[in-house]
Amino acid sequence: MTERSIDVSGGRLAVHDFGEGPAIVLLHASIVDSWAWEPLTPFLLDAGYRVVAFDRRGLGDSTTEDVEFSHRADTIAVLDALDLGQAALVGNSIGGQIAIDTAIEFPARVAAVVPIGAIVPDHWPGLTADEEAIEDELEAIEAAGDPEAIADADVRVWVDGPGQPPDRVPEDIRELVREMDRATNEPGRIPGRPLPLQPPPSEQLERLTMPLLAVCGELDFSYHREAAEYLAAHAPNARAEIIPGVAHLPGLEAPEELGSLITDFLAPLPRWS
Repeated sequence: MTERSIDVSGGRLAVHDFGEGPAIVLLHASIVDSWAWEPLTPFLLDAGYRVVAFDRRGLGDSTTEDVEFSHRADTIAVLDALDLGQAALVGNSIGGQIAIDTAIEFPARVAAVVPIGAIVPDHWPGLTADEEAIEDELEAIEAAGDPEAIADADVRVWVDGPGQPPDRVPEDIRELVREMDRATNEPGRIPGRPLPLQPPPSEQLERLTMPLLAVCGELDFSYHREAAEYLAAHAPNARAEIIPGVAHLPGLEAPEELGSLITDFLAPLPRWS
């Protein structure tokens, strides 16, 4: 593995670079940093791919000033710094949204897209009554600003799954996410001001001409499953896959199964570089 820092306008990105072959860039969820991809990485390396993961601005070891910036441009900056003409983008949660948006804005740089538990930001299918109560409670805890309480709540909702028992997921996974989540909510953290894609992504899905696999855990919020089906129905070359028995972070819960889905999806494609 090679670790390096990449300077971007108003910030610096911490990048982990593994192996050789066609590149897969991994984009993490908001409650974790790029080390959440560690369980998945060996399965992608064994299949002959180069794996690149980086911490988004203000998370993990990456930093930012209080500036406007584009997650899409940051992703392309990583490709440029590593001399990658193209990459497959695999993103979890907001990382999946960034993967979609980057593929829309820079389609020539993206060989394939795998959003996992992601939504199309301007397409909102809504919540069930039970899910709305869970979201309201989570928002209240986040508003109170206690990093410990936020981490506990995020683990209950995003790791266990909404309404799922707290012993469903092994405690080592729950504690790993709790530790990373706690760090994201420390006082004084500067997140920067990300710029949304314009026009909104739902108005540009026809630009997603590359293969797209929308993945969602069966135990995730219903709107994530609906979003996967929405992408499958509206992007030109897309399909959806639901992973049984997992929630929002299948890269931690079921890395072998997710790795097989990704590599089986990518295997028929022409090699990229």
